[in-house]
Amino acid sequence: MLFHVRMDVDIPLDTAEEVVSRLKADEKERSQQLQRTGKWRHIWRVVGQYANISIFDVESTAELHELLVSLPLFPYMRIAVTPLCSHPSSIHPDDR
Repeated sequence: MLFHVRMDVDIPLDTAEEVVSRLKADEKERSQQLQRTGKWRHIWRVVGQYANISIFDVESTAELHELLVSLPLFPYMRIAVTPLCSHPSSIHPDDR
């Protein structure tokens, strides 16, 4: 199942810089781990915002939920999820 996921991050401004740096490093490591497994297929930065648009390829909504809550920055995110399916006009055979 494919999902379009928008993640907007809002870390409180009074959070210690060491904490922010560690969270960002841990988030990068976790996101790249999920990308290598193929679960997190694409990630794009939203220009001018601390946000991203991503495509996840998972077996279920429960799996997506588990992956999202495993992200170190999850407590600081607003997340919007949209389920996707292939379009009949697509020329790409790997659209699922």
